[in-house]
Amino acid sequence: MKLSADLKAFSDRIGHRFQTPDLLIRALTHGSISTDTRPDNQRLEFLGDRVLGLVMAEAILAADKAASEGQLAPRFNALVRKETCADVAREVDLGAVLKLGRSEMMSGGRRKQALLGDAMEAVIAAVYLDAGFEAARAMITRLWGDRIATVEEDARDAKTALQEWAQARKMPPPSYTEVARDGPDHAPEFTIEARLANGEAATAKARSKRAAEQDAARALLDRVEG
Repeated sequence: MKLSADLKAFSDRIGHRFQTPDLLIRALTHGSISTDTRPDNQRLEFLGDRVLGLVMAEAILAADKAASEGQLAPRFNALVRKETCADVAREVDLGAVLKLGRSEMMSGGRRKQALLGDAMEAVIAAVYLDAGFEAARAMITRLWGDRIATVEEDARDAKTALQEWAQARKMPPPSYTEVARDGPDHAPEFTIEARLANGEAATAKARSKRAAEQDAARALLDRVEG
């Protein structure tokens, strides 16, 4: 099977030419449009998650030979989490080539973080099965780019750090409140307020509650520490 023009363009964006085009098509097929003869990408997603994990574990070990396991774990988590996979997927415009059922398309599936993250992992597996581990590693390293070098900042768990700051001062844990939700149902943005018992507070907006809570905690931590 030959790839369509849009899939060829996507292959160029990720920097891999498929010897078995069916692998890429399967990696981009969501369950909402799968059939008995057209399987979805879930099994590839499972494999791609493991390939990505190995590549990132090797990368952070090589980048910091003195780091302890306790230092490496949050860096690893930051590099392989679904939000990061979705960010990479957006950079290569993966959403434009996702194969979705009508209902999923109508609900904004091409922009959904979970779908993009899952499909990015499936694409990694497709490259791995098509050309082996070295090809998959080369693509991952290229697409993740500077994230690997700057992961220490991304890995800092702001909510944990803020809670530790509060506990050190005999305060109860900070509270997190959703103060606004904007945008359509399929692509909402959440505004979260982080507040300490002493009255200090900060807000942040993001596409997921988790990300908004982390951003609000980081903003509040910067305020009270600075």
